[in-house]
Amino acid sequence: MAELSKYEQALAKYNLDLDDQQVAEAVKKIIAEKVHENDTLEVKKFLFGSIELTTLKTTDSDESVMAFTERVNQFDEQYGDLPHVATICVYPCFAKTVHDTLEVDGVEIACVSGSFPSSQALIEVKVAETALAVKDGATEIDIVMPVGKFLSGDYETMCEDIQELKNTCGENVAMKVILETGCLKTASNIKKASILSMYSGADYIKTSTGKEKISATPEAAYVMCQAIKEYYDETGIQIGFKPAGGINSVMDALIYYTIVKEVLGEKWLTNKWFRLGTSRLANLLLSEIEGKETKFF
Repeated sequence: MAELSKYEQALAKYNLDLDDQQVAEAVKKIIAEKVHENDTLEVKKFLFGSIELTTLKTTDSDESVMAFTERVNQFDEQYGDLPHVATICVYPCFAKTVHDTLEVDGVEIACVSGSFPSSQALIEVKVAETALAVKDGATEIDIVMPVGKFLSGDYETMCEDIQELKNTCGENVAMKVILETGCLKTASNIKKASILSMYSGADYIKTSTGKEKISATPEAAYVMCQAIKEYYDETGIQIGFKPAGGINSVMDALIYYTIVKEVLGEKWLTNKWFRLGTSRLANLLLSEIEGKETKFF
């Protein structure tokens, strides 16, 4: 019970009484008034440098992941004047393949771990998978918050899960906690899950796995960014933000960029602190930057 009260005490420092309609209206206002000013070539180049190029297919193989990674190497050679993507994101069994193939300095190797996308496994299994991914060269780990534990109010087990996986990652490997916001349903739940994840060791909070019906939404992003800002004001610890899943257009990316800019400010507008979990966006952004349809990835 003492552990549980610790989490309740942490939550008590924040306003969790959010109105979903008010959140929707605030987001609508930001989109209507602010997005257009960010629709620039400079911002699109920045967004390209924040992409986490992702392949999480049942059909992935060493050969396909090697070819996927080679495209990042080739892009760096052909488009030397543009930023490279931030990250290549794969399943843990391909961490070594990416590590051995990647030649571009500064591109992180992220692995989804901890029984992605459900997080439904014994903690020992999650720890083993995460430790092996790090051993094989992962520099970032994306885990899913135990959503079922959260929704049933078992904050203690949920937070201990996250803490144990962060301990496994260690200080030098950033850990992103995926909230699966589409399953949380309310702004209040999203805020609460954001705060608990950050208190438990998340280096980033991420919207979605992309495997559920509802993935990233501007409303979820707005609430998560509010939580990051308040957590920073409370603790002085800066946490990164990653919308992922359902980012299908350049306009989607511009909306998330604008929300980050308006809620969190310039301090978060770097390719380290703001990431985009999408692969289809790479060619779309490249086409707009180049001024012609370009299918490189």
